[in-house]
Amino acid sequence: MSVTSSLQEHHKHCDNDFATAEEAAQNGEWTACAASFGKFHAELLAHFGVEEEVLFPAFEQQTGMAGGPTQVMRGEHAQMRELLRQMDEALAQKNADGFGGAAETLLVMMQQHNMKEENILYPMCDQALGMDGGIKSRIEAGLRA
Repeated sequence: MSVTSSLQEHHKHCDNDFATAEEAAQNGEWTACAASFGKFHAELLAHFGVEEEVLFPAFEQQTGMAGGPTQVMRGEHAQMRELLRQMDEALAQKNADGFGGAAETLLVMMQQHNMKEENILYPMCDQALGMDGGIKSRIEAGLRA
């Protein structure tokens, strides 16, 4: 299995948690939404953290490419963190429209972001890093934390 395989699998896990939270909000089930969104929020931040603290630095060190695709991904992570903040605020206010609007934007961003990672950046990382077991272990540990 590649260095990035657990990250690709984690995308699916986050997508499922997101869909559960979004459905609960649409149904006005705020307790369920809070639980699902809390789980999704933590999972997504863990995912970003592993990429930003483990994968991206290893890739940049191996390739010398610090201003390219990893910089774009970090910028998108920042935008998604802001949308998470908006969703959290809407959830606290039990504002279905606010939650749904931010969720819709986040969904589109996540789909585009994940496609770029899975089709462009992750293959570049796998090629540059090979089967580095240490990096793979650190990624998997970070996703479990």
